[in-house]
Amino acid sequence: MTSPARIDVHHHVIPPAYRRLLADRGLDAGGWALPDWDKGSTLAMMDTQGIATGVVSVSAPGVHLGDDREARTLARSVNEYVAELVKDHPDRFGQFASIPLPDVEGSIAEAAYALDELHADGVVLMSNAEGRYLGDPAFEPLWAELDARAAVVFIHPTETAMPMLPGIPAPVIDFTFDTTRTAVQMTLNGVMSRHTRMKVILSHAGGFLPYAAHRVAIAAQMIKPDLTTDGVLNDLRRFYFDTALSASPTALPSLQAFAAPGHILYGSDWPFATIPVGSYFNTHLDGYQNWQPGQLHAVNRGNAEALFPRLARA
Repeated sequence: MTSPARIDVHHHVIPPAYRRLLADRGLDAGGWALPDWDKGSTLAMMDTQGIATGVVSVSAPGVHLGDDREARTLARSVNEYVAELVKDHPDRFGQFASIPLPDVEGSIAEAAYALDELHADGVVLMSNAEGRYLGDPAFEPLWAELDARAAVVFIHPTETAMPMLPGIPAPVIDFTFDTTRTAVQMTLNGVMSRHTRMKVILSHAGGFLPYAAHRVAIAAQMIKPDLTTDGVLNDLRRFYFDTALSASPTALPSLQAFAAPGHILYGSDWPFATIPVGSYFNTHLDGYQNWQPGQLHAVNRGNAEALFPRLARA
């Protein structure tokens, strides 16, 4: 194990009340059954995988299940549960607070409560909210609030607005597409250029964004002539990228070639990714031959310390 001190920015929690509600509604994570989760098993996994701290978040479908009032209540319940987990184990856990988008007013209020009162390390957004992607102009007040707070924002994919392929749950392929789709819309609609204080992490190495970034930058000028190739690429490089399910021999070269220095972060996707799955990708991450000196340590820990100063070690 190269690093016994990883900071895992793609690490999920499934609070019991949240699990019961999803079960009652017949909901899952995009056609993927919710795995078991408990604190003891999570800490044991972290120890075997060299993870010092997991910055936890709720995965798809998030906390907005169709009703704004219910979503506000559910977000508060989830966030207070996780805050207690962090309070009990501040060195082992961090918190991305859930907010009830597309309810913009409720999302701003919950983000303020979570960041100011619960001292969350950031917030998590699903890649789309009832089919509306995160570059939607209606969400601009939320971005302005998060930018004013220099917040760390973790974007996690959810089901696309399109039907799933028959027999193929959304996490297999649709999640990567949805992450790419929302990141491109955010960039071309100016979210990333207007709001430069916040830091935005994309799941799963940004979907296929690193691979397609130059295509996006060139093609975008055909519909928005005021854009430039360098301008679009610079805005796309403002994103951070986690390695969850993506530290592979084919994905790592593209990610390394595209991401800005310091913008690659370790991710496990626990518990949706089991220990054998995590070990598979960790082996490729640690064994990748093209890291620059110090870069693997930065991916495992150092880059996250810059985003979350409270987790930095002397």
